[in-house]
Amino acid sequence: MEKKLLIKYVDVDICQQDVLVLENVQLEVHSGEFIYLIGKVGSGKSTLLKSIYRELPILEGVAGVLGYDLRALKNNDLPFLRRKIGIIFQDFQLLTDRTVDGNLDFVLRATGWKDKEAIAEQILNVLTQVGMAHKGNKMPHQLSGGEQQRIVIARALLNSPEMILADEPTGNLDPETGNELVELLYNIRQSGTTVIMATHNLSWVEKFPGRVIRCENDKLREVTNVVTIEKTVIEDAIITEFLVDNKVVSVELTEDKEQDANVELNKEILEEKK
Repeated sequence: MEKKLLIKYVDVDICQQDVLVLENVQLEVHSGEFIYLIGKVGSGKSTLLKSIYRELPILEGVAGVLGYDLRALKNNDLPFLRRKIGIIFQDFQLLTDRTVDGNLDFVLRATGWKDKEAIAEQILNVLTQVGMAHKGNKMPHQLSGGEQQRIVIARALLNSPEMILADEPTGNLDPETGNELVELLYNIRQSGTTVIMATHNLSWVEKFPGRVIRCENDKLREVTNVVTIEKTVIEDAIITEFLVDNKVVSVELTEDKEQDANVELNKEILEEKK
């Protein structure tokens, strides 16, 4: 089955508050992909995600998302684009004055649903999909952080989106709960929905393989071979974690070797240590 092209960025510049954050972005994303977006805080991960659902404008280049030209998109047509995209935030952003069902009902009605029975059926469908079918009458404050994030994922699924954008969805969760949610997103991807997830945690890549794209120095680049993802200084040693063939490998290097290591040298060291 041929995969559908969902995003095509060519020579794209993205600014936030008149500051250039990412320049000359080249990006193609197809249906059914699982993509990790990595990089330091402030490197442009959230900026890229916001540009995709046009929270931020594209100033230069060609930007196509789900059949829409973002630079030519009229404000009246923006809701039609966003209905095709599910968005998951780190801080949940649930309405605290209504139940889980009430939160989901609000989103469906805001996006054009009117039939009460169809709304109730769709709410039950998405809650079942995220393992929360019996939590519809709960208020957000009655749920754990992991349960709230599952509701957020359910909210993102309400309009059967072609793509889900997740901005640090496990940032406020413990590792075990975070792992469960990434597994849930990965299973959603297997049904054909593309998932792009900004994260600092590359340990997910071993369990849930996908493309890795890095924001660094105002640029976006795909990680296709070896990349340093973490460095920790312990006494006189430098413990460096590398991502190699979707596996995270820890290596102890001297300072000289760490400074001189290029992609090929990293690969040789890692092969010896594995």
